[in-house]
Amino acid sequence: MSTILIRNATVLPMSGTRQVFDPGSVLFDGTTIVAVGPVDEIDAHPLAAGAEVVDATGHAVLPGLHNCHMHSGLLRGTAESMSLWDWLEAYVDPAHKAMTPEIAKAASLVAYTENLRFGNTSVMDMWRFMEGSAEAAAAVGIRATLVPYVADEPGYDYFETLDSNLSLLKSHRTASDGRVRAWVGLEHLLYCSPTCFRDAMALAEEYDTGLHTHSSESIWEVQQSLSRFGRRPIEEFFNRGILSERTVVAHCVWLDDREIELMAQTGTSAVHCPCSNMKLASGPARVRDMRAAGIAFGLGSDGEKENNNLDLFEEMKFASLLQKVSTLDPTIGDPWEVLTMATIEGAKALGLDDVTGSLEAGKRADIVMVDLGSIKFVPTFTAANGNGANSNVAAHLVFTANGDDVDSVWVDGVRLVANGVALPANQFGTQPKIGTRVPQPVATPARFAQQASS
Repeated sequence: MSTILIRNATVLPMSGTRQVFDPGSVLFDGTTIVAVGPVDEIDAHPLAAGAEVVDATGHAVLPGLHNCHMHSGLLRGTAESMSLWDWLEAYVDPAHKAMTPEIAKAASLVAYTENLRFGNTSVMDMWRFMEGSAEAAAAVGIRATLVPYVADEPGYDYFETLDSNLSLLKSHRTASDGRVRAWVGLEHLLYCSPTCFRDAMALAEEYDTGLHTHSSESIWEVQQSLSRFGRRPIEEFFNRGILSERTVVAHCVWLDDREIELMAQTGTSAVHCPCSNMKLASGPARVRDMRAAGIAFGLGSDGEKENNNLDLFEEMKFASLLQKVSTLDPTIGDPWEVLTMATIEGAKALGLDDVTGSLEAGKRADIVMVDLGSIKFVPTFTAANGNGANSNVAAHLVFTANGDDVDSVWVDGVRLVANGVALPANQFGTQPKIGTRVPQPVATPARFAQQASS
């Protein structure tokens, strides 16, 4: 890999402050970011003179986004206007009964390419037959955390088992130079026995991985938990011993104060899926209260069938708006806070914040370039290399942009999207083409230009 200089952009490093470099540059050598800062400063770097330059004038550059909860699938547009549990019984569970490894792999290939095209450089996918998902992630080049659907209660024998999860850990604990890794997964509280929960946590501890599950997505689920176990779902998780710093829980819509306290004191992370929660009429999560308690909070699209896309830019907008409308407080859902959830905080929830999630020297070159040239971004303004409070670029990224505005994406320093098109081939294998747009000449190394035109 050669040295690449992304030059003359509006750069949002997302490294813990609201700093904007405008004009700014990002310099990376192979897989690793070397320097981030003002154009003049980066131009003076010893490696800049020999770098291949990507002219990013009129673009925003930010870290890759983390889709912290999704499901591969091929049910988009087929399961509409139903409540969560009716929808699961009528569509989702029957689809799992019919699932084959070939179908599962094809679904992951499509889902990972869509994620990448929209600027999601990292995904956590809960799915089936995930050896095929690992192959799909390697082919697309995305960073992927693979979490099998595990269930053991009677009637759910068509899901994954802890034995199949163990098999995936043995074969794909880490793969593809660390971009692909396996975790332990549990479906719903109502699908898994207490023994399954305890054994799952023991497995995660043995292999030193994370553990991922759903909880408190609907009022009905909370009522069922109280009826069956005498505890609310997160309290039951605590009782079963799975709340910990290695655990990430999706949805967390119907939590009371005690459950928020339990998650905070155990270091458990959460994932907010606003579009799914609205579409299924599940309700609004208490994001402000959970973040105030210190809970690491990522964003997720959920599956293609309950969203119906995997566009985290759209998810950011709704994450903000849902907080505002559910609390009747227009001051919350600040765009910088939402961007933080999609980048460095999402990376922290996935245990990847030492690798990616911000544009800093020493981290991997997982980078997204967003085209701000459309009329919808007028006006765009920022203070030169100053405080992001004086810029509206963060607001544009959250409230104005969508995944179609993504021009280019790099993962581990490899350009995998150029001119808004997922490259049809790269060193990891073959990708499907998404859409019908024809790639135009771009300022990239020759090998990528050749791939884009092939």
